[in-house]
Order: sequence, then C-alpha cells, then structure tokens
Amino acid sequence: MMEHPDQSRTGFGSESLLLRGCTIRNTKVAVGIVIYAGHETKAMLNNNGPRYKRSKIERRMNTDIFFCIGLLFLMCLVGAVGHSLWNGTFEEHPPFDVPDAKGNFLPLALRGFYMFLTMIILLQVLIPISLYISIELVKLGQIFFLQNDLDLYDEETDLSIQCRALNITEDLGQIQYVFSDKTGTLTENKMVFRRCTIMGSEYSHQENAKRLETPKELDSDSEEWTQYKCLSFPARWSQRPATVGGQGRAQPLRRCHSARVPIQGHSRQRSVGHCESSQPPVAFSSSLEKDVTPDKNLLAKVQDAALWLETLSDTKPAKPSLSTTSSIADFFLALTICNSVMVSTTTETRQRVTMPPSAKALGTSLEKIQQLFHRLKLLNLSQSFSSTVPSDTDLGESLGANIPTPDSEERDDMSVCSGGNSTDGGYRSSTWDQVDIQGSGLDASLEEVLEAPALGLASPELCYEAESPDEAALVHAAHAYSFTLVSRTPEQVTVRLPQGTCLTFDVLCTLGFDSVRKRMSVVVRHPLTGEIIVYTKGADSVIMDLLEDPACATDSDVEKKVRKIRARTQKHLDLYARDGLRTLCIAKKVISEDDFRRWASFRCEAEASLDNRDELLMETAQHLENQLTLLGATGIEDQLQEGVPDTIAALREAGIQLWVLTGDKQETAVNIAYSCRLLDQTDTVYSINTENQETCESILNYALEEVKQFHGPQKPNRKLFGLCLPSETPPPTSRAAVPEVGLVINGKTLNAIFQGKLEMKFLELTQYCRSVLCCRSTPLQKSMIVKLVRDKLSVMTLSIGDGANDVSMIHAADIGIGISGQEGLQAVMSSDFAISRFRHLKKLLLVHGHWCYSRLSRMVVYYFYKNVCYVNLLFWYQFFCGFSGSTMIDYWQMIFFNLFFTSLPPLIFGVLDKDISAETLLALPELYKSGQNSECYNSMTFWICIVDAFYQSLVCFFIPYLTYKDSDIDVFTFGTPINTISLATILLHQAMEMKTWTIIHGLVLAGSFLMYFVVSLVYNAICINCNSPTNPYWVMEGQLSDPTFYLICFVTPVTALLPRYFFLSLQGTYGKSLILKAQKIDKLPMDKRDLEIQSWRNRQRPAPIPEEAQHTHHPVPPVPEQDFRANSPKSSSPSKYK
Repeated sequence: MMEHPDQSRTGFGSESLLLRGCTIRNTKVAVGIVIYAGHETKAMLNNNGPRYKRSKIERRMNTDIFFCIGLLFLMCLVGAVGHSLWNGTFEEHPPFDVPDAKGNFLPLALRGFYMFLTMIILLQVLIPISLYISIELVKLGQIFFLQNDLDLYDEETDLSIQCRALNITEDLGQIQYVFSDKTGTLTENKMVFRRCTIMGSEYSHQENAKRLETPKELDSDSEEWTQYKCLSFPARWSQRPATVGGQGRAQPLRRCHSARVPIQGHSRQRSVGHCESSQPPVAFSSSLEKDVTPDKNLLAKVQDAALWLETLSDTKPAKPSLSTTSSIADFFLALTICNSVMVSTTTETRQRVTMPPSAKALGTSLEKIQQLFHRLKLLNLSQSFSSTVPSDTDLGESLGANIPTPDSEERDDMSVCSGGNSTDGGYRSSTWDQVDIQGSGLDASLEEVLEAPALGLASPELCYEAESPDEAALVHAAHAYSFTLVSRTPEQVTVRLPQGTCLTFDVLCTLGFDSVRKRMSVVVRHPLTGEIIVYTKGADSVIMDLLEDPACATDSDVEKKVRKIRARTQKHLDLYARDGLRTLCIAKKVISEDDFRRWASFRCEAEASLDNRDELLMETAQHLENQLTLLGATGIEDQLQEGVPDTIAALREAGIQLWVLTGDKQETAVNIAYSCRLLDQTDTVYSINTENQETCESILNYALEEVKQFHGPQKPNRKLFGLCLPSETPPPTSRAAVPEVGLVINGKTLNAIFQGKLEMKFLELTQYCRSVLCCRSTPLQKSMIVKLVRDKLSVMTLSIGDGANDVSMIHAADIGIGISGQEGLQAVMSSDFAISRFRHLKKLLLVHGHWCYSRLSRMVVYYFYKNVCYVNLLFWYQFFCGFSGSTMIDYWQMIFFNLFFTSLPPLIFGVLDKDISAETLLALPELYKSGQNSECYNSMTFWICIVDAFYQSLVCFFIPYLTYKDSDIDVFTFGTPINTISLATILLHQAMEMKTWTIIHGLVLAGSFLMYFVVSLVYNAICINCNSPTNPYWVMEGQLSDPTFYLICFVTPVTALLPRYFFLSLQGTYGKSLILKAQKIDKLPMDKRDLEIQSWRNRQRPAPIPEEAQHTHHPVPPVPEQDFRANSPKSSSPSKYK
C-alpha cells in the first residue's frame, strides 16, 4: 500500500509486480518502488525450497554402506583381539616391542586399541568412497547420451529433452505410479473453438468440425511454397513505400519478416541446424487455432445483432430483455472484451511513443463517425457477409472513391481505434485485417483510418497475445464473426463491429481469473448507451449458481423463458462435456452508477487493506458477480497429442499405474480418458461425487466389497508399503475374465477423503483400479494425492505437467517432468526433466530408464564386490603376520589399484552397457518391471556379492600361499602374484557382467590389465629404496621369469570365478526371468527376433472378457445423499453411467 500526499491510498498486489523478463507497454510513466526482498519477506519465509530428491539406489546404497562399516568394524575388532592374543603368547617382550622413554611397555588392552585404529587405516578401502565419484561421472555420461537421443527431439518446437537433475536418472527405470495433468500434457493445448450455445439455441459449427477432421497442417517445402503463392497480398502493397497514413515514416521490419515468408516454419531451415522454431512467433497462433469457420445460421443473426447495436444511444439505452438479437451482440462483445488479450501488429515496435499535445482541437462528433461507417455498411453490407470471414480491406477498396474526406483537423478519440494503445501480442490473425492505426505507435487521424483501404493499402496482421489458449480461441472465434478486438489498454478496449464501426469501451475494473472463483469479470462502460456492464465468463459449475433467480421475474412468461434457456443451456453443456469439449459460460449484468460507485469504493478499501486483504478482495468480487444474466456457453476442443494412446498403453503394459489429475469438468475428463485409452469400453468405471464424509465412507466400503467379489481379497501383482501382496485366497473367477476397474473422483470428494481420514480406504480401492481420474482438483490437491501415494504405499512416483498449477505436484513426486508447452516455463523450471511431447515419456522410461537403472545398479554391486574382495586379501594376511597391520603389497601398488587399474572399466560399464536393445525394450514394455522390482540391486544381490567376494579373496590368497609355503621368498615376492591374480579376477568378473561388447569395452579391459604390468615394471625398476627395509626393487621382473607365476595366475582366477560362471550358465539355461528371455531374443537374427516378439506379445495378451462376466454388476445400495455411479462394461457409450 502507498499513501499519497492527499491521504489517499493505493493498494499493490501481485499484478503490480514486474517479474524478470516482463515487457512494459501502454505505459507513459512508471513509478518504481524499491521493495525489500531479503530473507525476512513472506516469500522467503514460506519458501522451504524444493525437496531434495535422492534416488532409490542412493538410499539403498547408503544403507549398504552402513553394513560395510559394520563389516569393517568387525574385521578391525578381530585384528585388535588377535594382536592382543598373539602378543600374550610371548613370555617376554619381543625385540620389535619397543618401550617408551621411561622403559615402560604399553598394556595389552591399549596395544589392541592402537591396533584397532591401525586396522581401520589399513582396511578403510572397504568403504567405497570412490563409488560416489564414479556414480556422478556415470550419470554425466548417461545424461549426455540421453540428451543426444534424436527420438526425444521434437522438430516442431526445436526442443530436445532437458536433464535438470543429475542425481536421479536411475529412478526413471523404477517408476510405479505416473501422475499426469490433462490439458497441455495429454492434449495439444491448442484450443479450437468448436461449438456454442446462445440463449438456449445451439450452433454446432459443422463446417468447422469438418475442417478439424482434415489432416494436420502440411509441413513440406513444396506445400508451404504452394500456400505462399496462394496468399492474396494486396496489389498496391509493394508499390508504395512502407509508411503509415502518408507520414513518411518507414515501418520497422521485424526479424521474422526478413528471415522467412509469413507462414508456418520451414522444414529446410530446421535441417541446416539453426535453432529457429517452426512454430509461430507467438504462442497460441497456429492456423489450427486461428482458422474458425463460422456457422451459417449464426452468421446471419450476427448481422442483425450488429445492426441492432447501431440503434443504441445514450438517450435510448438498451432495456434488459431476452431477445436473441441483443443477447448475440452481448455474447460476442463478452468474448471480445472479457479477457486479458493484448493486441499489436507484426510490424509494430515494442514501444509506445506519445505525440506531444496538439493545439488543434479534436472535434469530430460521434454522430459523424457513425454516418461515415453507416454509408460503408449500406453500400456493401451484403458483400461484407458473403464470405466466411469478411474482409474490411476489400470493402474499403470498393468504396474508396465514394468516401468523403472529413476535415483533417477534426478528430475524436472517444470511440475510434487508437493504434498507439495497441500492444505487441501473442496471437496472429489469419486474415489481413484493417487496423485503424498501427506501426510506429502514433495516434492517427480518422481520415487515415478511412483512407488506407481506399488507397488499396492492406493493414498489417493483428497479433493476439493471450495468457491462456482458451482466451485466444474465444477472441478468434469472435473475430471469425467480425467482432474484432483491435486494441487494449488498461483503461480502454476497442472492438470493431462487422460494419467496420469501432467501439471503444472504458474499462472500469477487471477481476482476473483465479482457481478459487473459477471465473473472470470485466466492468466496462458502453460507449453508445453509457451503461455500466459486467461481462463474466467462467466454469459452468460456478456461473450457474450466480445467475439471477427466475422467480424474481415480474412476468410469468419471462420466468418460464429464463428457466427454459437455463435448462437447454445446461443440456448443451453436458453434451459438450461428453464430447470432450472444454466448456465456459458467458453472462452479463447491468449495474447503476450509484451501485458501481459504492462497489468501487469498497474495492479500493479492500485493495489498500493490510489485514485480510485476500478475503476482502474475494468478498468484493462476490458482491459484484451475482444476479447475472446468462448469455450462452462455448465448447472448445483440445485435441490429443500424437502418440498419447500408444504411450499410455505401453506404460500400462510396463506395470505402471497412471493417474490423471485435472481441473477440468468430469464429463470432459472422462471423454478424454476414453480417447487416450486410459479407460476402456469394457472397464467398470466407478464415479464418486459427494461432499459428505459419512456418505463417502459408505461408498468406499461398498465399492471395496463389490470389487473384492471379482478380484479376491487382495489384487495380485500389486504393492503395498513397498511389498508385493500375493492373493491370500484365489479369486472366484479367472483373472482374465474379470473386467478392469476404473475410478473417477472429483475435488469435493477428495476434500471429504482427506478431512474424514479415509485415505487408506481410498488407497485400498485404487489398488484394484486400472486407472484413476481425479477431476476438478486444485493444485494443492494434486500434490496431496502424490504425497499420499508416495508415502503410504512406498512406491516410486512420477508427475508430469506443463503449467504453473502442476509445480506443486512435480515437486512432490520422486521424479518431476515438465512439458515445455504453451503455458510458460514454470513447470519446466521446477522439473527434473523437461520434454516437449508426452509420447517421449515412453522411450524415456522404457528404454533410458531401464538402461540407467540396470547399468548403475550393477555397477554399484560390482564396486562393493571389488572393494571387499581386495581388502580381504590384506585381512587374510594378518593371520600370518601376528595382526601387526603390515601388508604384503606395496602401498603405492595399493593406491594405484583403485586409482588407475580398476577405475575405468566400471565407468565404461555404467555408461555404455546395454543388457537389451532399445527395439526390444519398446516392443516388450513388460521388461520394465525388472526395475520396478529392483531385480538388479537389492538385499539379496548385495549379500550374494559380499559372499562371492569373500570366496574369491580366499582363493586368490590361499592358492599362492600354499604354492609358496615353506619357501624363502620375501614379502613383496609373495604379494606381487596375489596382487596380479586379484586384478585379473576382478577384471574377468567385470567382463562376465558386461552384456554388450564393443571395441571400447575390450580396449578398456585389456588396457587396464596392461597398464598394471607397465606401471609395476617401471615402478619396481626405479624404486631401489622406496619402502625400507623391504623394497619392491626388481620384484615384478623376477616374477615374469618364473613359470610358477604364470601357472598360479592362470589357475587361481579360473578357480575363483568358476562358481559364478556355473551359476550364470544355469541361470541363462533354466532361468525364468523376462530379462534373460529377452536377451536370448536379442541375439536372434532380425526376422526371427520379430517373430519371437510377436509370439511373446500374443501370449501376454489377456483373454477376452466373456459376456456373462461383462454383464455381471451388482447394484448400488441406497445410501442417503450419495452420488455414486458405476459404468458397466456392457454399456457401449463411455458416458452412460448406471
């Protein structure tokens, strides 16, 4: 709040805040206020930051590290006790036991403690500290290949996948639940005006429907060139200089015009590799969204409505009536005005230049302007409406010679268009619209407005920049009927009518849309009648409750008509929703000057309030948005993205349960769910709609009882608290004969579930459901659902969305994926991974997710094995050196072992290894279940590798020990064969784990082994006195000349790896794992592999549901005030509930 010198106050809200990247337009003067933005602000105090996400493997690995620490403690304790016991066997102090300066010897207990610390230093390699560094390097390599996958690149948007989190790539291979938004995620978020109803009359727009059924826009060079040649550019456009109104000022040429023709992006441009996107220069401006074909019946009525508007005046205001003509006019005015769309032209600069005050009077009267446009209308009105989209340019050209030129000194900016007020926008018109003034942003005279078409000058294209695609679709729909939004400023909005008349409405107040009110209102003053009108649009569930009570009508006929209009409109809304259309209701209200003055004062007080500001603002909105008059409703189509049904089907085959959390109407969401195969016609769909907690509990109990009759007490192959729950009793019927179950629930029911502590019953019911659809859910409810499933079921979750309302859901999930769509970058900036299409999720999870998990998990297990195996060699030696902490291997050799000799092979293994090809993983989605079940890395695999490491270390130590027993070799001559044998065994173990062999794999393994010999030979040759009194000088050279060295280097690794080789052979021959079967298929020739995959899929395909199973359905018991509906599989219509 800011207090002025005159004691008046101005309230500031979020709409006054300029965020980074904002462009200020339509503003002469800006006063900036420095606001403290430190850590004591509410934003910082309430911002806990995004939840730090740790991968499941990392959490498991941390647990196993504690086991290794316990193992290290045990080994050090054995060493300390052994050293004390060994020292106790001497009758007198041995010569190596040196006393202190006073001649005192340390007690045995203290000696044992010191030896405990010595053993920790000696055996500390058991803790794989280097594993953490190796994991980070492996993840960098995995992300590099992930970001360079061409299948995850979208050519239309010129965007590839973005990996914004480097520490959870392996979690992509373990996802069990996917929570998805609908609009913009499953759909294109390209809103297309489809149908509308006005005053109970429905206009189906069949021609527009046929247009939408045609194939998508052509994208080849030849087709684009054909479209370019067919564009009807005005004849005189290229003959005159680029000036506005003859002012002599050249119009600035935008980059997009200089770089390409004004049509959709060029595929050849993309092929050369530059980053220019093929999309239009602004959002929501594709031809699919812009080209609306009007309904012929409605077009004729719009003509009458436009003529009716001209009969209005301030002396003859429009009386409240239910006439179709006036309602149609108000309907399209509401579509044009009730929004936040900004307007500009493609050639207009992003600035507003204000002309200095002129001494000339602006005197053109409103009546004279109307007379000019009336003459235009009468002479060529039929031509204006003969085409699908009227062209004002052609109209002006045909009448240019007959237009009288008014006095250039007479100007009136009260109700004519003002191009200086237009703004650069985000929506490009599909026609060459006449704009009264555009270009450099200077005010233009009325003569220039009328003279431009007379001279044959086509106006620049209008650009509409909308906050949402719905607004853009509605504005363009109004434009299709020649109700064109010409300019918008914070104070005024200008609309051009079909005749060419421009009306400038004074904007008195704007109540923006929010998720609580679910509506938007604009208060304007009508330029002809002077009335104050409130135009409101919003969700039908909200607007219908705010309409004026028909019983208040004085005339019974009017009351009946109002009730009839509402009933028919509601019927049309239900029809639109069943067809999958997004619905909005349009309403209006006329208020008096006194009422508005009182309300405006109340609003100013609320805006300037410091306490309960939000509540007061909400209260003021409720005072204004009531007693509304229904005008009509719209149906907007949002088409599915390409590949969504196939992706959902593949994810379901992979064992992933998909939930859709949307704020859309239930009927619309259900229709989309059937279209994208989220729900099937054979599914039994339970729809729960209730606000009462007791009713909700009764419904959940009944639904559980009914579902258990078909599926048994426990549904097989489901997880609860991270554990697989087998069926305790066999189901009464065959699993293949039982129809799948779907659940549809709304936001009010979710509130009842959360407030009534019914979460566990709800989750138990969802365990039996094939899919769950949550409608009318708020962003907070989305995040609560994700947290509920993640925490209570202990499962891996993934959330995917494209808008700011999905940010909380993305943060709550284990993996958040943002889609870089048309609703900004909030979701992308908050996500862990960003993709451009929902279909990319299929390969991201099934291929890259599987690879990342398989590689990293097996590398982690290998690291544990490697370190335990090598450290145990030193531990076994302690039994033969009195637990003195000495080693038989040179310290530098021990350092080089982990630093050089065995560091690179695991990295290559973690980055490049492929257990199964991408083609097979995509063809057999059920292979993804191995990651869900953590088959590669779990408690069993960890302890098996530890036991195997102990066995191999025993073999690698005691075979050389028995070979050199009772000989006179020195300690390093005994340790060098052991070091060589252990390296060969560890590298061969790595080779057995590799599923993919390339030149890189072979070179790395061979190079590591050869590097060991080269470094050892050089080190032993130059190290004459490195570790006195015992030195490794010439030890390796001497071993290479001894045949015994070669013999034990061959026999020992074979003996150590023989059990593992035998186990892997049995597993590959008799194993029932899907991964092993897929690996066998991968090795077949291409034709045989395709046949095997097809045979596999045929075996996995479920049996058809018999008719008796389909028709089995138990009725719902009568529960008071419940809204519970079950869609039986026998119903052929997805919208029919029983």
